[in-house]
Amino acid sequence: MIKLKQVFIGAMLAATSVATLSSANADTYPPHTINMVAPSGAGGGWDLTIRTVAKTLKDTGIVSSNMPVINRPGGGGAVNLAYMQTQKGKGDLISVYSPPILLTHLTGLTQYSYKDTTPIARLITDYAAFVVPENSKYHSIKEVMDALKKDPKSVKIGGTSAAGSMDHIQFLLVAKAAGVQNLRQIDYVSFQDGSLVAQALGGHIDLISTGLGDVAGLVESGKLHALAQTANKRVGEGLIAKIPTVKEEGIDVTFENWRGLFGPKDMPEQAVTYWRNAIQKMVQTTEWKAAVKRNGWDDAYQNDHDFTAFLGTTNEQYKGLIKEVFGR
Repeated sequence: MIKLKQVFIGAMLAATSVATLSSANADTYPPHTINMVAPSGAGGGWDLTIRTVAKTLKDTGIVSSNMPVINRPGGGGAVNLAYMQTQKGKGDLISVYSPPILLTHLTGLTQYSYKDTTPIARLITDYAAFVVPENSKYHSIKEVMDALKKDPKSVKIGGTSAAGSMDHIQFLLVAKAAGVQNLRQIDYVSFQDGSLVAQALGGHIDLISTGLGDVAGLVESGKLHALAQTANKRVGEGLIAKIPTVKEEGIDVTFENWRGLFGPKDMPEQAVTYWRNAIQKMVQTTEWKAAVKRNGWDDAYQNDHDFTAFLGTTNEQYKGLIKEVFGR
Protein backbone atom coordinates (compact mmCIF):
# COMPACT_ATOMS: atom_id res chain seq x y z
CA MET A 1 0.00 0.00 0.00
CA ILE A 2 2.86 2.32 0.92
CA LYS A 3 4.56 1.50 -2.40
CA LEU A 4 1.39 2.25 -4.38
CA LYS A 5 1.07 5.55 -2.53
CA GLN A 6 4.66 6.44 -3.40
CA VAL A 7 4.00 5.66 -7.07
CA PHE A 8 0.86 7.83 -7.01
CA ILE A 9 2.74 10.72 -5.38
CA GLY A 10 5.53 10.35 -7.95
CA ALA A 11 3.03 10.51 -10.80
CA MET A 12 1.41 13.58 -9.29
CA LEU A 13 4.80 15.30 -8.97
CA ALA A 14 5.60 14.42 -12.58
CA ALA A 15 2.26 15.82 -13.73
CA THR A 16 2.90 18.97 -11.71
CA SER A 17 6.32 19.31 -13.34
CA VAL A 18 4.78 18.93 -16.81
CA ALA A 19 2.11 21.51 -15.99
CA THR A 20 4.77 23.88 -14.68
CA LEU A 21 6.86 23.36 -17.81
CA SER A 22 3.86 23.95 -20.03
CA SER A 23 3.08 27.14 -18.15
CA ALA A 24 6.69 28.24 -18.47
CA ASN A 25 6.61 27.62 -22.20
CA ALA A 26 3.47 29.70 -22.48
CA ASP A 27 5.15 32.53 -20.60
CA THR A 28 8.36 32.40 -22.63
CA TYR A 29 6.91 31.96 -26.12
CA PRO A 30 8.08 32.96 -28.66
CA PRO A 31 11.56 31.45 -28.51
CA HIS A 32 14.66 33.48 -29.39
CA THR A 33 14.83 31.91 -32.87
CA ILE A 34 12.02 30.69 -35.11
CA ASN A 35 13.04 28.98 -38.34
CA MET A 36 11.05 30.17 -41.35
CA VAL A 37 11.18 27.47 -44.00
CA ALA A 38 10.77 27.55 -47.77
CA PRO A 39 10.46 23.92 -48.96
CA SER A 40 12.22 24.88 -52.19
CA GLY A 41 15.36 26.50 -53.52
CA ALA A 42 15.96 30.24 -53.41
CA GLY A 43 14.05 32.48 -55.78
CA GLY A 44 10.75 30.61 -56.08
CA GLY A 45 7.27 31.51 -54.89
CA TRP A 46 7.59 29.79 -51.54
CA ASP A 47 10.92 31.51 -50.95
CA LEU A 48 9.49 34.92 -51.86
CA THR A 49 6.43 34.41 -49.65
CA ILE A 50 8.23 33.27 -46.49
CA ARG A 51 10.89 35.99 -46.84
CA THR A 52 8.16 38.60 -47.25
CA VAL A 53 6.39 37.29 -44.15
CA ALA A 54 9.59 37.28 -42.06
CA LYS A 55 10.60 40.76 -43.21
CA THR A 56 7.16 42.25 -42.60
CA LEU A 57 6.87 40.73 -39.13
CA LYS A 58 10.35 42.00 -38.22
CA ASP A 59 10.04 45.46 -39.79
CA THR A 60 6.71 46.11 -38.07
CA GLY A 61 7.91 44.81 -34.71
CA ILE A 62 5.09 42.27 -34.51
CA VAL A 63 7.64 39.49 -33.87
CA SER A 64 10.92 40.22 -32.10
CA SER A 65 12.47 36.76 -32.46
CA ASN A 66 15.19 36.01 -34.98
CA MET A 67 13.54 34.53 -38.07
CA PRO A 68 16.19 33.06 -40.37
CA VAL A 69 14.85 31.76 -43.67
CA ILE A 70 15.90 28.18 -44.43
CA ASN A 71 15.57 26.59 -47.86
CA ARG A 72 14.84 22.87 -47.71
CA PRO A 73 14.11 21.80 -51.32
CA GLY A 74 13.20 18.42 -52.75
CA GLY A 75 10.23 16.42 -53.96
CA GLY A 76 7.98 19.41 -54.57
CA GLY A 77 7.95 20.12 -50.83
CA ALA A 78 7.85 16.48 -49.77
CA VAL A 79 11.37 16.51 -48.31
CA ASN A 80 10.51 19.32 -45.91
CA LEU A 81 7.15 17.77 -45.10
CA ALA A 82 8.95 14.58 -44.05
CA TYR A 83 11.39 16.64 -41.95
CA MET A 84 8.47 18.34 -40.21
CA GLN A 85 7.38 14.93 -38.91
CA THR A 86 10.54 14.92 -36.78
CA GLN A 87 9.48 18.23 -35.22
CA LYS A 88 6.08 17.18 -33.86
CA GLY A 89 4.99 19.16 -30.83
CA LYS A 90 7.51 21.96 -31.41
CA GLY A 91 6.77 25.63 -31.92
CA ASP A 92 9.93 27.02 -33.47
CA LEU A 93 9.32 26.14 -37.14
CA ILE A 94 6.97 27.83 -39.59
CA SER A 95 6.82 26.67 -43.20
CA VAL A 96 5.04 28.05 -46.22
CA TYR A 97 3.12 25.74 -48.54
CA SER A 98 0.60 25.94 -51.35
CA PRO A 99 -1.33 23.35 -53.43
CA PRO A 100 1.60 20.86 -53.52
CA ILE A 101 1.01 20.02 -49.85
CA LEU A 102 -2.18 18.41 -51.14
CA LEU A 103 -1.09 17.36 -54.63
CA THR A 104 2.08 15.49 -53.63
CA HIS A 105 0.01 13.30 -51.33
CA LEU A 106 -2.83 12.77 -53.81
CA THR A 107 -0.42 11.76 -56.57
CA GLY A 108 1.50 9.39 -54.28
CA LEU A 109 4.74 11.37 -54.09
CA THR A 110 4.59 11.36 -50.28
CA GLN A 111 2.64 9.58 -47.56
CA TYR A 112 2.22 12.84 -45.64
CA SER A 113 -0.45 15.49 -46.15
CA TYR A 114 -1.66 18.72 -44.60
CA LYS A 115 -3.18 16.57 -41.84
CA ASP A 116 0.38 15.88 -40.66
CA THR A 117 0.93 19.59 -39.93
CA THR A 118 -0.70 22.39 -37.95
CA PRO A 119 -2.29 24.90 -40.37
CA ILE A 120 -1.61 28.47 -39.20
CA ALA A 121 -3.10 30.81 -41.81
CA ARG A 122 -3.86 31.20 -45.48
CA LEU A 123 -2.22 34.37 -46.73
CA ILE A 124 -2.54 35.10 -50.42
CA THR A 125 -3.61 33.80 -53.77
CA ASP A 126 -1.17 33.92 -56.65
CA TYR A 127 -1.90 32.62 -60.11
CA ALA A 128 -0.11 30.39 -62.57
CA ALA A 129 1.94 32.16 -65.22
CA PHE A 130 3.41 30.76 -68.41
CA VAL A 131 6.52 32.63 -69.53
CA VAL A 132 9.11 32.29 -72.27
CA PRO A 133 12.43 33.97 -73.09
CA GLU A 134 12.01 37.25 -74.93
CA ASN A 135 13.38 35.70 -78.15
CA SER A 136 10.98 32.71 -78.04
CA LYS A 137 9.16 31.62 -81.18
CA TYR A 138 5.97 31.45 -79.12
CA HIS A 139 4.04 34.69 -78.76
CA SER A 140 0.83 33.42 -77.18
CA ILE A 141 -0.33 30.49 -75.08
CA LYS A 142 -2.57 29.50 -78.00
CA GLU A 143 0.51 28.98 -80.20
CA VAL A 144 1.99 26.71 -77.51
CA MET A 145 -1.19 24.66 -77.34
CA ASP A 146 -1.43 24.41 -81.12
CA ALA A 147 2.11 23.02 -81.20
CA LEU A 148 1.28 20.47 -78.49
CA LYS A 149 -1.82 19.34 -80.38
CA LYS A 150 0.38 18.47 -83.35
CA ASP A 151 3.10 16.88 -81.22
CA PRO A 152 2.85 16.64 -77.40
CA LYS A 153 6.64 16.45 -77.17
CA SER A 154 7.30 19.55 -79.27
CA VAL A 155 7.40 21.95 -76.30
CA LYS A 156 9.60 21.33 -73.25
CA ILE A 157 8.04 22.70 -70.05
CA GLY A 158 10.03 23.58 -66.93
CA GLY A 159 8.95 24.28 -63.35
CA THR A 160 10.27 24.27 -59.80
CA SER A 161 7.83 21.73 -58.38
CA ALA A 162 8.17 17.98 -58.83
CA ALA A 163 6.46 16.16 -61.70
CA GLY A 164 2.86 15.60 -60.67
CA SER A 165 2.89 18.64 -58.42
CA MET A 166 1.69 22.19 -58.91
CA ASP A 167 3.74 23.70 -61.77
CA HIS A 168 3.18 20.51 -63.74
CA ILE A 169 -0.51 20.11 -62.87
CA GLN A 170 -1.45 23.73 -63.58
CA PHE A 171 0.01 23.50 -67.08
CA LEU A 172 -1.71 20.17 -67.78
CA LEU A 173 -5.06 21.58 -66.66
CA VAL A 174 -4.70 24.43 -69.14
CA ALA A 175 -3.54 22.03 -71.87
CA LYS A 176 -6.52 19.76 -71.25
CA ALA A 177 -8.92 22.71 -71.40
CA ALA A 178 -7.26 23.76 -74.67
CA GLY A 179 -7.97 20.34 -76.17
CA VAL A 180 -4.45 18.88 -76.09
CA GLN A 181 -4.45 15.07 -76.17
CA ASN A 182 -1.88 12.65 -74.72
CA LEU A 183 -1.18 14.87 -71.71
CA ARG A 184 1.15 12.30 -70.16
CA GLN A 185 3.49 12.60 -73.15
CA ILE A 186 4.17 16.31 -72.56
CA ASP A 187 7.78 16.85 -71.49
CA TYR A 188 7.96 18.45 -68.05
CA VAL A 189 11.30 18.94 -66.30
CA SER A 190 11.61 19.88 -62.62
CA PHE A 191 14.38 22.28 -61.55
CA GLN A 192 14.46 22.58 -57.76
CA ASP A 193 18.00 23.91 -57.59
CA GLY A 194 17.24 27.53 -58.50
CA SER A 195 18.39 27.14 -62.13
CA LEU A 196 14.97 27.28 -63.81
CA VAL A 197 15.27 30.77 -65.30
CA ALA A 198 18.83 30.11 -66.48
CA GLN A 199 17.62 26.92 -68.18
CA ALA A 200 14.99 28.92 -70.08
CA LEU A 201 17.34 31.76 -71.03
CA GLY A 202 19.87 29.17 -72.17
CA GLY A 203 17.34 27.54 -74.49
CA HIS A 204 17.22 24.23 -72.61
CA ILE A 205 13.46 24.52 -72.02
CA ASP A 206 10.83 26.34 -74.06
CA LEU A 207 8.38 27.53 -71.42
CA ILE A 208 8.28 28.07 -67.66
CA SER A 209 5.16 27.12 -65.71
CA THR A 210 5.29 28.92 -62.37
CA GLY A 211 3.58 31.43 -60.10
CA LEU A 212 2.96 34.94 -61.42
CA GLY A 213 4.56 36.51 -58.36
CA ASP A 214 7.68 34.37 -58.87
CA VAL A 215 8.51 35.94 -62.21
CA ALA A 216 6.96 39.40 -61.99
CA GLY A 217 10.37 41.08 -61.63
CA LEU A 218 11.85 39.19 -64.57
CA VAL A 219 8.86 40.04 -66.75
CA GLU A 220 9.15 43.72 -65.84
CA SER A 221 12.90 43.63 -66.59
CA GLY A 222 12.25 42.22 -70.04
CA LYS A 223 14.22 39.00 -69.53
CA LEU A 224 11.05 36.92 -69.77
CA HIS A 225 7.81 37.41 -71.66
CA ALA A 226 4.55 36.28 -70.08
CA LEU A 227 2.15 34.55 -72.47
CA ALA A 228 -0.76 34.20 -70.06
CA GLN A 229 -1.88 33.85 -66.45
CA THR A 230 -4.70 31.84 -64.89
CA ALA A 231 -6.77 34.37 -62.93
CA ASN A 232 -10.32 35.17 -64.00
CA LYS A 233 -9.26 38.80 -64.48
CA ARG A 234 -6.22 40.96 -65.16
CA VAL A 235 -4.13 41.39 -62.02
CA GLY A 236 -1.25 43.56 -60.79
CA GLU A 237 -0.10 46.81 -62.34
CA GLY A 238 2.21 48.00 -65.10
CA LEU A 239 3.45 45.23 -67.40
CA ILE A 240 1.90 42.58 -65.13
CA ALA A 241 -1.57 44.04 -65.72
CA LYS A 242 -1.01 43.62 -69.47
CA ILE A 243 -0.64 39.83 -69.23
CA PRO A 244 -3.75 38.21 -70.76
CA THR A 245 -5.67 35.51 -68.96
CA VAL A 246 -5.89 32.07 -70.55
CA LYS A 247 -9.63 32.70 -70.79
CA GLU A 248 -8.94 35.70 -73.00
CA GLU A 249 -6.97 33.33 -75.22
CA GLY A 250 -10.02 31.11 -75.63
CA ILE A 251 -9.09 28.50 -72.99
CA ASP A 252 -11.88 28.21 -70.44
CA VAL A 253 -10.04 27.46 -67.20
CA THR A 254 -8.71 29.25 -64.10
CA PHE A 255 -6.24 28.12 -61.44
CA GLU A 256 -5.49 29.67 -58.05
CA ASN A 257 -2.14 29.18 -56.34
CA TRP A 258 -2.99 29.93 -52.70
CA ARG A 259 -0.19 30.07 -50.15
CA GLY A 260 -0.32 29.64 -46.39
CA LEU A 261 1.70 28.95 -43.27
CA PHE A 262 2.02 25.65 -41.40
CA GLY A 263 3.67 24.51 -38.19
CA PRO A 264 4.61 20.97 -37.15
CA LYS A 265 1.85 18.58 -36.15
CA ASP A 266 0.67 18.95 -32.53
CA MET A 267 2.15 22.45 -32.29
CA PRO A 268 1.65 23.77 -28.72
CA GLU A 269 -1.57 25.70 -28.33
CA GLN A 270 0.26 28.77 -27.00
CA ALA A 271 2.30 28.83 -30.20
CA VAL A 272 -0.80 28.48 -32.38
CA THR A 273 -2.49 31.34 -30.50
CA TYR A 274 0.62 33.50 -30.80
CA TRP A 275 0.83 33.01 -34.57
CA ARG A 276 -2.92 33.47 -35.04
CA ASN A 277 -2.62 36.91 -33.44
CA ALA A 278 0.67 37.81 -35.15
CA ILE A 279 -0.49 36.99 -38.67
CA GLN A 280 -3.84 38.69 -38.15
CA LYS A 281 -1.94 41.87 -37.24
CA MET A 282 0.54 41.46 -40.10
CA VAL A 283 -2.04 41.25 -42.90
CA GLN A 284 -3.49 44.59 -41.77
CA THR A 285 -0.19 46.48 -42.03
CA THR A 286 0.60 48.87 -44.85
CA GLU A 287 3.89 47.00 -45.36
CA TRP A 288 2.12 43.71 -46.08
CA LYS A 289 -0.52 45.31 -48.28
CA ALA A 290 2.22 47.00 -50.32
CA ALA A 291 4.02 43.65 -50.78
CA VAL A 292 0.80 41.97 -51.89
CA LYS A 293 0.23 44.67 -54.51
CA ARG A 294 3.87 44.69 -55.62
CA ASN A 295 3.93 40.93 -56.23
CA GLY A 296 0.59 40.75 -58.03
CA TRP A 297 -0.95 38.67 -55.24
CA ASP A 298 -4.56 38.77 -54.08
CA ASP A 299 -5.26 38.93 -50.36
CA ALA A 300 -6.81 35.64 -49.23
CA TYR A 301 -6.27 35.69 -45.46
CA GLN A 302 -7.92 33.02 -43.32
CA ASN A 303 -7.16 32.22 -39.69
CA ASP A 304 -6.18 28.72 -38.62
CA HIS A 305 -9.75 27.48 -38.12
CA ASP A 306 -11.04 28.72 -41.49
CA PHE A 307 -7.84 27.64 -43.26
CA THR A 308 -8.16 24.08 -41.94
CA ALA A 309 -11.74 23.90 -43.24
CA PHE A 310 -10.59 25.33 -46.59
CA LEU A 311 -7.87 22.68 -46.87
CA GLY A 312 -10.38 19.88 -46.33
CA THR A 313 -12.71 21.21 -49.03
CA THR A 314 -9.89 21.96 -51.46
CA ASN A 315 -8.34 18.53 -50.95
CA GLU A 316 -11.58 16.96 -52.17
CA GLN A 317 -11.64 19.27 -55.20
CA TYR A 318 -8.04 18.36 -56.10
CA LYS A 319 -8.92 14.67 -55.92
CA GLY A 320 -11.33 15.30 -58.76
CA LEU A 321 -8.71 17.24 -60.75
CA ILE A 322 -6.12 14.48 -60.38
CA LYS A 323 -8.62 11.88 -61.52
CA GLU A 324 -9.61 14.00 -64.51
CA VAL A 325 -6.03 14.65 -65.65
CA PHE A 326 -4.31 11.39 -64.68
CA GLY A 327 -7.23 8.98 -64.44
CA ARG A 328 -6.37 8.16 -60.80
